[in-house]
Amino acid sequence: QVQLVESGGGLVQAGGSLRLSCAASGRTFSSYAMGWFRQAPGKEREFVAALAWRGGSTDYVDSVKGRFTISRDNAKNTLYLQMNDLKPEDTAVYSCAARSPSSPRYNYWGQGTQVTVSS
Repeated sequence: QVQLVESGGGLVQAGGSLRLSCAASGRTFSSYAMGWFRQAPGKEREFVAALAWRGGSTDYVDSVKGRFTISRDNAKNTLYLQMNDLKPEDTAVYSCAARSPSSPRYNYWGQGTQVTVSS
């Protein structure tokens, strides 16, 4: 079992930055692939970024490439999302997710943290 708790959301002006954190419980955190997703009001949940379990391979949705960076610190059991040059369209609830090695899809989810970008 893995429990995920996000933090770091808030209100920021366009062009600003935020760093989201996702604290994970469990001793096998380092073996899980991790990802960030977001859901804006009235919209479907959207993939934002992913990081392989070894921390090497990353993937981003086109709209955040060059602005967001996903990283992890396995010693601290923490996943991060550095968000720079934020835009109003980035406003959403951001959730982290974990995928165990045997699962084809993300099978653990956090509650989410609100990010609001004002214009």
